[in-house]
Amino acid sequence: MVGVLGATGAVGQRMIALLDGHPRFELGDVVASAKRVGQAYGEAVAWRLPGGAPAGAAGLLLRDLSEGPLEGLTTYFSALDSSVAGEAEEAFAAAGCAVVSNSRNHRMDPDVPLLVPEVNSEHLEAIGRQRQRRAGPGFIVTNPNCSVVHVAMALAPLDRAFGVERVHVATLQAASGAGYPGVSAWDLIDNVIPFIGGGEEEKIETEPRKILGRHDAAGFAASPMQISAQVHRVPVIDGHLAALSITLKERATLAQVHDALSGFRGPAALRGLPSAPEPPIHVLPEPDRPQPRLDRDRGNGMAVSVGRIRPCPIGDVRLVALSHNTIRGAAGAAILNAELLDAEGWLP
Repeated sequence: MVGVLGATGAVGQRMIALLDGHPRFELGDVVASAKRVGQAYGEAVAWRLPGGAPAGAAGLLLRDLSEGPLEGLTTYFSALDSSVAGEAEEAFAAAGCAVVSNSRNHRMDPDVPLLVPEVNSEHLEAIGRQRQRRAGPGFIVTNPNCSVVHVAMALAPLDRAFGVERVHVATLQAASGAGYPGVSAWDLIDNVIPFIGGGEEEKIETEPRKILGRHDAAGFAASPMQISAQVHRVPVIDGHLAALSITLKERATLAQVHDALSGFRGPAALRGLPSAPEPPIHVLPEPDRPQPRLDRDRGNGMAVSVGRIRPCPIGDVRLVALSHNTIRGAAGAAILNAELLDAEGWLP
């Protein structure tokens, strides 16, 4: 039995949709800081996804965040806004819960895994230090920013095979990444906005370095690679694109780069998990792919698509990576993280 914090928001709704019929997790609690607390979820939520709220969620009473965890329930997904997520997630963890978070507040904490299961599952060992600090079974695990997942996934095979020294990345980010109501139609239609608030560029420049870095008894050590990011909001509903120019430590042919990406697999613990895509990276040969409308739903929205692998006159190789930002980049990422936690025996 699991709960969702921030259940009425855009990411919370996507979590609830993905949990409907999930073979390992049953939704038992919906929590928000909203005026309609105490109402049935189906009546309280302004549902923004196709169809109505799932029947299993619709009848649950929406509880207030201040009430803490439901008695007997020890696993919560967090889709809370960053304005409240920091303290609330810490409170739930202190109460003995596993908090699997999409929020940004604890991503860079020195004992919190910033998890992409295919890339850095060994970082889960940091949970032990959290439990020592809290003197209890609770902990927090986060997934990255919605533009970081596919960047980290594209870089990981290349870093392992050849080493990555420098990365220049320009993102084209979908409107859904701004939540609801997000960017006004007047601003976005017939337009591209070369700015996204909330420290978006800084997240892309720092979070992959933690993900691709090392964890040992001394804590996290960031990867030494340098990343420069520029971000853009574009009039696409779902699907974030990233154009990367990559400087490698060791020279590699395009065929070797292709093979490293297409042959990339996660750890054995991911095999058979309900949300784990197989393969995690789709390398597309067409010169005009990946495209959000055509490729964002690969692997049920959990796979990363990579294309346009070419020589780079400034670095060594350039490519384009794509993922579904509200599934792989948010709600689905958290659910896959929880599936791995369950498979590895970390959930309380």
